[in-house]
Amino acid sequence: FESRDNEINFFENGEMTWKCMVGNLKRWKNEVLTKTILIKNIKYTVNVIYQKALENNDHQVVFSWLPKDVFFDEILDHIGNIPLPPYLNRALEKEDNLRYQTIYAQNKGSVAAPTAGLHFTDKVFESFSKKNIQKQYVTLHVGAGTFLPVKSETLAGHQMHDESITISKKLIQILLNGSQLHITAVGTTSMRSLESLYWLGNKISKDSEILVVKQWEPYESQNHKSFNEALNSVLEYIEFKNEEFINFRSYLLIGEGYPFKIVDSIITNFHQPQSTLLLLVDAFVKGNWKSIYNHAIENEYRFLSYGDSSILFREKK
Repeated sequence: FESRDNEINFFENGEMTWKCMVGNLKRWKNEVLTKTILIKNIKYTVNVIYQKALENNDHQVVFSWLPKDVFFDEILDHIGNIPLPPYLNRALEKEDNLRYQTIYAQNKGSVAAPTAGLHFTDKVFESFSKKNIQKQYVTLHVGAGTFLPVKSETLAGHQMHDESITISKKLIQILLNGSQLHITAVGTTSMRSLESLYWLGNKISKDSEILVVKQWEPYESQNHKSFNEALNSVLEYIEFKNEEFINFRSYLLIGEGYPFKIVDSIITNFHQPQSTLLLLVDAFVKGNWKSIYNHAIENEYRFLSYGDSSILFREKK
């Protein structure tokens, strides 16, 4: 799901209009779908009405409920299920409520869990502290585009969906003050967030009103600022606005020939063919993904969301 006007907003009472993915749409013949649920022993009636088709196979749907005294996020918690990937071919289990979530999740908004983070436990984090490994957080609300395969014959024909990113002023300052830091992104979402931060900084000014990183920006931009110049530009913008975070949207596509600017290594699961996630891995290891994936197949590694993980390193010049 993505909320109206592409804003993440779960705290509405009574009614919400959302942009959604809808399965088996032909079977939904414009009737009102109704469900009765119990929240703290109070009965609520939830209605769902289809409004219209949108671009990119999205659809506009209206949710309403009575009584109106609870927020939409609580309604979703009771009428929805954990978005377990369909390729697992099994029913939802009670344990999935814990397993399909990272231990550091805070902000609601993603349509799927950032599964590279599922491998981390409190014990692992404790070991980081003992080894003087810093950990910082970014927020990327995974959008519907993560499910869309690359169907075009060439990469140029694929259209990325935009996703919402939030990065703190504190993290930007740490990156700027740590010239000798080795930056490891946990997951492709963290990778896209950090790399998008550079491209935002490559063009941002104090007067910028629309904060968006376009899909082909890294490949078409004639002016590439240094790492420090780009991040300082973002920092100046945040300080000018008297904020502690930068919020922006990114269509960034990381594929063959992408010039990595921030991330040195990535922890990520094994991805499926024809996905933009595999394109990202291919770009990061400079075309050596086949040997890596052949090793995984030969040794029966598990793929996808509940699968095994890997750490990949970028070859620097």
